Formats: sequence, C-alpha cells, structure tokens
Amino acid sequence: MTDFPLLSLVTFLPLIGAVFILIIRGDEAVVARNARWTAVWTSGITFLMSLLLWINFDTAKAGFQFVEKSEWIAGFGIAYHMGVDGISVFFVLLSTFLTPICVISAWQVIQKRVKEYMIAFLVLETLMVGMFCALDIVLFYVFFEGVLIPMFLIIGVWGGQRRVYAAFKFFLYTLTGSVLMLIAILAVYLAAGTTDVPTLMRYTFPQSMQLWLWLAFFASFAVKVPMWPVHTWLPDAHVEAPTAGSVILAGVLLKMGAYGFIRFSVPMFPYATEFFTPLIYTLSVVAIVYTSLVALAQTDMKKLIAYSSVAHMGFVTIGIFSVTVQGLAGALFQMLSHGIISGALFLIVGVVYDRMHSRDIARYGGLVHRMPLYALFFMVFMLGSVGLPGTSGFVGEFLVLVGVFQVNTWVALLASTGIILGAAYMLWLYRRVIFGRLTRDDLKDILDLSPREIAMFVPLLAMTLWMGIYPAPFLAVMDGAVTGLVDQHKAAMAAVQSLSVAGR
Repeated sequence: MTDFPLLSLVTFLPLIGAVFILIIRGDEAVVARNARWTAVWTSGITFLMSLLLWINFDTAKAGFQFVEKSEWIAGFGIAYHMGVDGISVFFVLLSTFLTPICVISAWQVIQKRVKEYMIAFLVLETLMVGMFCALDIVLFYVFFEGVLIPMFLIIGVWGGQRRVYAAFKFFLYTLTGSVLMLIAILAVYLAAGTTDVPTLMRYTFPQSMQLWLWLAFFASFAVKVPMWPVHTWLPDAHVEAPTAGSVILAGVLLKMGAYGFIRFSVPMFPYATEFFTPLIYTLSVVAIVYTSLVALAQTDMKKLIAYSSVAHMGFVTIGIFSVTVQGLAGALFQMLSHGIISGALFLIVGVVYDRMHSRDIARYGGLVHRMPLYALFFMVFMLGSVGLPGTSGFVGEFLVLVGVFQVNTWVALLASTGIILGAAYMLWLYRRVIFGRLTRDDLKDILDLSPREIAMFVPLLAMTLWMGIYPAPFLAVMDGAVTGLVDQHKAAMAAVQSLSVAGR
C-alpha cells in the first residue's frame, strides 16, 4: 500500500463519477435515475476504498502515512503533497461515510435538476477529502475554499424559500475570514520559504509574528466552526438547505475550522496559542451556554439542532486549546461523534418534513403511535446528542472535560452546564414531537420509515453505539498524533520560557 496512490484515488474518484453524470444523456427521467445510481455507486465505492486507510494504518508509526508528493508549482516550491495521520484519517472516513447516506436521503426528495445536484455532491466530496489530506498549505487552501462553491449551489438552488439569502450569507461570512488566512499564508511562505505543512510544523516563527498569524488563521477557522459570535450564518444555512445539505454541513463542514486549529494554529504558533487560550475559553463557554439557551427557545426543529451544533462545537474548541492528551483526543472524538449524530438528527427532521412539509415543533405530537420505528431511531440519536453513556456523545464530552479540568477547573465546570442544558432542549424536543396524544387528523395517516430510510439510519445508529460502547479502535489511531502534538507544544513553550528567563 505504500506505493499505491490510495489517497489520490479516494480523493478524485468522486470527481470521475461527477464526469460520468455530466455526460449522461436522455430524457429527464432516465437522466435522473442514472445520475442517482451513478452517485450512490461512486460514493459507496469511495467509502469502501477509504476503509483501506484505516485497515492499513500503522498505529505504531509516528507522522504522516500514505504520503504522495510531486511538483505542482515548481517555481515557488508548491507541491501536490498528500498524507494522513491519526488526526486526519477519520475525517476522510467521515466524509466518505456521510456522502452516500446523503445521496440516498435525496433519492425521492430532489426531483428537479437531479443531475446537477448529484454532480455538486460528488465534487463536494472530492474537495472535503482533499482538504483533510493536503500537506501543502496552498493545496489545503484551494480545497478549503473550493468547498464553498458546491455548498453555495446546494443551498442556493435546492434550498427553501430564503435560500438565496442564506447561501450568500454563508458564502460571504466564510470567504471574508478566509481572505485574512490567505494573507497569513503568504506571510508564512515569505518567512519560512516553504508551504510544506510538516516543515512548517517544525519551524519556529518569531513570537510577535505568531500573534498576527494566529489571529489571521483564527478569523477563518472561527467562522467555519462556527464560534460565537460569528455563528449567525449557521441557523439560516441549515434551515434553508435541503436535508442532505444540512447533513454534510453539520457532519463535515463544521469540522473544517476545528481541524484547521489542530493542524495549523496549535503546532505552528504555540506561543500565540498559549497567549490566546483564555479568549478561546471565554468564547467557547459563552457559545455553550448562550446557544443552548437559544436552542431552548426555538420552535423550528432544524433551528434547534443548528444551535445545538454551535454548543457542541464549543466543547471541541475547549478540548483543542487545553492542549492535553485527553482534551485533544476528546475534541477529535467529539467531532466524529457530532458529525454522525447531528447528521442523523437532520435526517430525522427531514423524514417528517418530507411527509408534512413543516418543521414547526407544535405541529407534531404523538408520533410514537404511528411511527414507532422512527421514534426508536430518534430516541437513540437524541440520547447520543445528550451524551448518555453507551453512546458516542458521552466519550468525547467526558474526555474533553477531563482534559480541561487538568488546566482550568472553572472552564470545565462552566462547560459542564452545557450537558445539562443539552439534555433539557433535546428531551423537550423529543417529548413534544414523539409523545402525547395523536390529536391532529393529518398525522393519523402518517407512514413509518420506509426501507430506504431505514437503510440511511442503520449505519448511523451502528456507529453511534459502536463508538460509545467500544471507542478503543478510534482512540488507538488518534493516540500517536495527539501525543506527538502535545509533546511538541510543551517543548515549544519550555523553549519560550527558557528564553524569557535568559532575557531577564
């Protein structure tokens, strides 16, 4: 496997499927059917190929694996450099895992411009996978920004009534922050003379320069997470996006900012990371508490889950900037867990929206009497979001709190209130929608899950329980990269302290 270009195959295979869909000809019904099948087969094969990354990953080996490198822009030393480590490999798997589920979820829902919709999703998959594999900072930026284009189209073309407004708000928020990151990338290149990520991770930038570079990268990553107060684009984007768009937005795109913090901010700018950690803690705690309270006040199911995503990602940023082994491992695990559970919850909302064309919580009630299977799946994902032991949500939040407790007891205490508030709004949502009397006449004929919908939920349910009951296979892969990052940060801070003592 060392000589086989597996990463390039996993990255660009969806693009090949998109080209096949592009050349499909015939009447509208034939084109739509062939586009759907091509997309599901392409994304399914891509997922199976990506599993080879996990199967062949050497947990005893430090550094990046499956590395591919060739000249790209030779005059500037910019290379096509790809590789994964214990931090990035699972995000590749998360992207390839959710994409076929998204394609299946849109099988009957999307009836117009099906060909273009499937092309957009396959292009989006290529860009997501490429971003997590890129080991050249310019190549990373190309994939990082390229994701905006298909997501903008998915929201703007196939979204709800305010889709154009939501699409432009999403695009402008994320692009504005990324312009500052582009300037920072140029500064990094001029200072270090390279765009190679492994080399930059070992390069020591001047302390004053680190502060400005960290802030420039923060401007982009904070919007993508999204952190409070630059989170306001997210509820609009989720509400207006089609169900599959919301799944991939919450499942993968929100992880891009947090991944950027881990890959760039913490290892490249250790002094600035330490300096700005109190700021991150403050914004994250406010996000956890404030957006949880806002979620409690929502009447729209999608908005409630959207605000809960901001709160859950607050745990992620706290774990990352604790720079402890438990905190970082918990943040990574929480990102994977949130990608699966939040994606499942948006699909749960999409199921009843497809039947009743309403996301109003007050519109429902007593669905357990007509949709017992739906109520069962909803219950497991709801409890996973709450963080019940035995589900994936518990492991990530527990490790984050353990890691943060080691460095700041108050932050751990304040963050833990988010668990209580999370239980409040999720249990409130579940009670209102599922339990009670079935009083509305139009709900008395509502149908339970179809085989296609069961096929969507079963793998998500299996992952939620597997990660919660037996997390060891996931944590074992992360351990080497996480431990190396923490050791590197400690060594860098020790060097800074020794210099400051010598200066005195």
